[in-house]
Amino acid sequence: MSSQLRRERHSVSALRVHLVCVTKYRRSVLTAESLAVIETSFKEVAQKMDCKVEEFNGETDHIHVLIEYPPKLSISQLVNSFKGVSSRKYGQAGFKKPYGKEALWSPSYFASSVGGAPIEVLKAYIQNQDKPTAENISA
Repeated sequence: MSSQLRRERHSVSALRVHLVCVTKYRRSVLTAESLAVIETSFKEVAQKMDCKVEEFNGETDHIHVLIEYPPKLSISQLVNSFKGVSSRKYGQAGFKKPYGKEALWSPSYFASSVGGAPIEVLKAYIQNQDKPTAENISA
């Protein structure tokens, strides 16, 4: 597992998020070609933000992305950057946005943290920690 850890000056982390973004009005406008443009833009943004797109795929009206990211960034910052740049690149590539609107994406999104131990294992680990006593506190 150590190869999956991000080691920085003051932190060690393993943060991954599964994002789902839907098109404006959930319109079926995405094609294989436009998905390739969106994937490329996500990877470019990820590189600039010190993130990594680990998986990317989509259908005609939404995309799924697995992103590894540093603890200094919030999920809302990630989503804002990825959606903004990809919408602009999508339009610059000549693809039509839903109903001729400025935005490609709906303002909403789904985000879920992924990876690590199952919740029940983590709960048991935390519950089984030794409580501090006078004997196990170092002077």
